[in-house]
Amino acid sequence: MRLTVPNYLVKLPNRMNATIRQDVHKQRARIIKAMAHPSRLAMLEALADGELCVCDLQKLVGSDMSTVSKHLSVMKAAGLVEARKDGLWMHYRLRVPCVMQFMYCIEAVLNEGKEQTVKCRRSE
Repeated sequence: MRLTVPNYLVKLPNRMNATIRQDVHKQRARIIKAMAHPSRLAMLEALADGELCVCDLQKLVGSDMSTVSKHLSVMKAAGLVEARKDGLWMHYRLRVPCVMQFMYCIEAVLNEGKEQTVKCRRSE
């Protein structure tokens, strides 16, 4: 089949969709990577209850201020949290609180895995 302009235009949306989907997957992976640390998960969970000062998050995870700030910077760049300055202190909150639904989904996977393990052991 000879590639003419009309044939190319018919095929173009499929190529564009694949490129767009690939870009969406990359963006999603960037956000998931920003969450992929136990301290970051703990901070996100704590922020689900409301805005917290960096000093509170530091106490929560037990790391030095520079480490906590780096974690928050990664999550901010990914769009997970946002900050506001109050005097000398930075306060953080979840930018999109529904991110906690993802956490609940992870818990469901973990719990399902435990049930499957129990089922497998019983059937042996």
